[in-house]
Amino acid sequence: MPKVAVFDTEGIAVGEIELSDKVFGVEVNGALLHAAVRRHLANQRQGTADTKTRSEVSGGGRKPRRQKGTGRARQGSIRAPQWRHGGTAFGPTPRSFRLAMPKKARRLALCSALSAKVQDDALVVLEDLKLVGPKTKEVVRVLTNLKVGQDTLIVTNDANPYLYKSSRNLPGVSTSPARGLNAYEVLAHAKVVLTKDAVAELEEAFA
Repeated sequence: MPKVAVFDTEGIAVGEIELSDKVFGVEVNGALLHAAVRRHLANQRQGTADTKTRSEVSGGGRKPRRQKGTGRARQGSIRAPQWRHGGTAFGPTPRSFRLAMPKKARRLALCSALSAKVQDDALVVLEDLKLVGPKTKEVVRVLTNLKVGQDTLIVTNDANPYLYKSSRNLPGVSTSPARGLNAYEVLAHAKVVLTKDAVAELEEAFA
C-alpha cells in the first residue's frame, strides 16, 4: 500500500496515511486514460454547428439560363455550392458527439489517474479543510502552505459551497466532491489535494 504524509492547513506534516492499492496503487493504463479524456471532452461538445445546404438556402428555384446554346457552363440553380451565396457542400449539421464508456472502465480510468498522481508525487492529503464562509484569501493561504501552486484540484468528501465560492476566481484551481470525480479532472491539474474524508469516500466507493 502506498503511504503519503498527511498535512494540516499550515503545511505541517501531522502523520501518514496508507492508501488502498485498489484505488491509488493500480497499474497506470495509458490507453484507458486516453479513452476517458476523449470521452469527457467529446461529451462537452454541444454539437449545434449548422450550415445550410443548397436545398435550405432561400431562392434558386428557377434555372438561371437555358441548358444549351449560350456557350457558358450548364447551371441548374443559383444556390448550388459553386455560386456566391449558394449552399454549403458537406458542411456541419447538428449532431451528438457523445461517446459511451462502460462504468467499470470509467472507474478504472479514475483509479489509474489517481495512481499516476501518487507515482508522480503530485497527490497531497489534507487532514481537514473547514471554511466558515467564502474567503479566497484562506484558500490561497492553504495552497501556499502546502506548496502546490494554483494548478490544483481540491477534492472534498462532499460538495462544499464555501470552498467553491472561495476558489472559483482563482485561475487554475478547481474543486470537486469525491463522488463526482473523473479521470479528466485529475489529469488536467498538476497537483491534487484530497482531504482525509475524501480519501475514505473514494476508497469506500472504488476499493
